[in-house]
Amino acid sequence: MINIPPVRDHGEVDLGTAAGVSDKGLRHLRNEDAMGLASGQAPDGPVVVAVVCDGVSSSPRPDEASLAATEAAVPLLLAAAQAGEDLTAASLTAVVAARESVAGLPDAAGDTSATTFISAVAGVGEVTLCWLGDSRAYWLADPAPQSRQLTHDDSVAGGMVAAGLAAEEAMDSPYAHVLTRWLGGEAADLAGDPDRAPHVEQFSPSGVGVLLVCSDGLWNYLPEPADLAGLALPKALTDPLGAAADMVSFAVDAGGADNITAVIIPYHTPAPS
Repeated sequence: MINIPPVRDHGEVDLGTAAGVSDKGLRHLRNEDAMGLASGQAPDGPVVVAVVCDGVSSSPRPDEASLAATEAAVPLLLAAAQAGEDLTAASLTAVVAARESVAGLPDAAGDTSATTFISAVAGVGEVTLCWLGDSRAYWLADPAPQSRQLTHDDSVAGGMVAAGLAAEEAMDSPYAHVLTRWLGGEAADLAGDPDRAPHVEQFSPSGVGVLLVCSDGLWNYLPEPADLAGLALPKALTDPLGAAADMVSFAVDAGGADNITAVIIPYHTPAPS
């Protein structure tokens, strides 16, 4: 099952085992985020695929870029997971296909579209993440203090944090949200340029919690993992759509300055004894 909402201003996906909500917020005329979810059966058990893309507003046709990337990546990732293929390699294949789809968008002025990209293939006991840009994945645990951010931002602020600056100070920079990696025609060959290459990491959930994949329209208002867990849990474990809607509503009520997307995938993995 693949579900990519055709309605952009506000879209919802409910797979039962996972759900997502995307909303344009209060200050944008359109939603330049896109999300796609899919579920299927891998050789070792059920699998959920999620992709979230946030179109870069300063580039042409950002809403089309995010949707094109999402539509290219989701079916490839689901097919690879169902076939039992190596998910690191499959994630790289999918992000390259997404880039080619974005690069193929025509523009009369010769400029190229751009978007952030994050994919998650959530299987039994393991999550494979692939990303470019500042859309994030979190593990939100019960208890909340065990929650953590799983990705790092490809942005000026992200580089400052990696160099040792406190996140609060880094986000005060007027250039904090300037991207250092993204998906689009101007981003060099993904395989041949290590400074623009996508990140791929794997994570093994342990205990009770949820995987959150989101755009910066959410985490700008609530960046700390434990705070996000406090907002999402325990509702997200049994009602992922309701919890995703709550998170989007929180961001709207906090100002809604950007488009907002939240995808939730619950896990009930026994913790090691």
